[in-house]
Amino acid sequence: MLRSVVATSAGELESLRPEWERLYRTGDYTFFQSFSWNFLGARCFAHCESPCVVYVEDEAGAALVPAAVREDRIVLLGDALFDYRDVLAGGDPGLLRRAWGKLAGFGLPLEVTALAGTRALRAWEAMDFSPKRYAAAPRVLTDEISADEFAREHTRSARLLRRLARAGAEVRQHAGDESDLVRYIYRAKGEQFAGRPGNLFADHARVEFMIAAAALDPAACEIFTLETGSTLVAALVTFRDRRIRRFYTIYYDQRWAHYSPGVALVFEVTRRSLVDGLDSDYMTGEQPHKTRLATSRMALFRVHASAHNLRRLAQLPVPVPAAA
Repeated sequence: MLRSVVATSAGELESLRPEWERLYRTGDYTFFQSFSWNFLGARCFAHCESPCVVYVEDEAGAALVPAAVREDRIVLLGDALFDYRDVLAGGDPGLLRRAWGKLAGFGLPLEVTALAGTRALRAWEAMDFSPKRYAAAPRVLTDEISADEFAREHTRSARLLRRLARAGAEVRQHAGDESDLVRYIYRAKGEQFAGRPGNLFADHARVEFMIAAAALDPAACEIFTLETGSTLVAALVTFRDRRIRRFYTIYYDQRWAHYSPGVALVFEVTRRSLVDGLDSDYMTGEQPHKTRLATSRMALFRVHASAHNLRRLAQLPVPVPAAA
């Protein structure tokens, strides 16, 4: 028997938690697709995004699109703070087609940034969307380099770390429930780039979201810092995502800029990740300090579909699953 739900409030989203978490556990998703992050996003960004999460299931499977309406378009939940986006689905691909049909009924265009990697690309292409590459996420993978090899290849970064140590800066580690530290990092980052276009953390709601997101699973949110006395020289906010450490935010005190503390911290946390058997994901953007350290890059894609095309795609035949 077919069941479909369009959840438009926090209470309705909460009722979908068991189904959402079941789909999440059985798929290859990032923490950006987890119920906890999306529920928090729906609450924190209710002033700019109206949830319209679609869930469809029957005995052959289930599909969930974590959608929202923002201004004059359909997006996926998370404001600008979710690096990787995706739908959740398992079983009959026709159910995902039905879910898109529900969203097509809103009569709005679709905009999604960003799908991560070729698996997501192929899944969306199978639904007849046309994702376009727009950026990449540099990364360091354990099957491409060892911790010792990484250290040997980046002796300059290691020297930066030793120089900082001589100046009295010590590497420390904190958990996500140290909310005063998280608040300081994101407020300082917002102030550091005050007046610049694209300054995400000038927005109080985004700072509050990050404080709450870090505390969702304090052990999974690992904050590495360089500190001397009462001065926070640099900080790197990371999230453990299965066997991946995702480097989410880097902050440094500009008075220490000549020491390159952010680069030194990224190097050291990457080295430690390799020792621990964890891949390092530097997230969206190919800044020079990331590309120098990276061993590979994951392509990221963007999807645009007009309201007309979304209706047309929703009415197409169900895609045929690939042969096993």
